[in-house]
Amino acid sequence: MSLYSAGVEYGIHCLLFLVDERGDTRECSVRDLAELQGVPQEYLAKVFTKLARARLVVATEGVRGGFRLARPSDEITVLDIVNAIDGPKKIFDCREIRERCSLFEGSAPGWATEGTCAIHAVMLGAQKRMEEALAQQTILDLARRFGRKAPTEFGQQVNEWMGERRDGKRAGDIPVSEV
Repeated sequence: MSLYSAGVEYGIHCLLFLVDERGDTRECSVRDLAELQGVPQEYLAKVFTKLARARLVVATEGVRGGFRLARPSDEITVLDIVNAIDGPKKIFDCREIRERCSLFEGSAPGWATEGTCAIHAVMLGAQKRMEEALAQQTILDLARRFGRKAPTEFGQQVNEWMGERRDGKRAGDIPVSEV
């Protein structure tokens, strides 16, 4: 079982598509982002409600409105997105098992329960390091990493695809001049 929901993955991928090759924001509708990535539109709409509530994206107005980043891509961290969609998550829930040792016959001595549980302390340290790592990565960092991997024409294809949808054209549409 994973720690974070599919919504986190969907949200991060979507925000990557809201960043162009220079790191500038572009706009797109939830419907188009869902179609582009093959993810459920209804679920993605709920993800974008959470992203908007966290002020990571803003809705754009108009007939062809959608969403764009609310701040520069280098100011939105992966941790911001994770917390917006799933909320703060603990990787460990200490159940204070150390108090239940049979040898204590129902009354654990002070030395056994004093301070933070050693196991819990390790898990808290791991949580802190994980969150620090997520906070160090921005959408711009991910977009640049993706940009280095993708062929140069892919960014242009994405721009054209989104542009066609903004202009009201869809895949399979027949141009009016051909009717």
